[in-house]
Amino acid sequence: MAALLLPPLGVFLDRGLGRDFWIAVVLTCFAWIPGMIFALWTVLAR
Repeated sequence: MAALLLPPLGVFLDRGLGRDFWIAVVLTCFAWIPGMIFALWTVLAR
């Protein structure tokens, strides 16, 4: 659920403060939709 509302938070809770978190931050700053898609893909791709 956090990946839908705040994409970087969802990635942080799942993967921690690493490369994926910063990618989610940058994508979310450009536009919310790409950040959300990346966060969902990162969290669900296990």
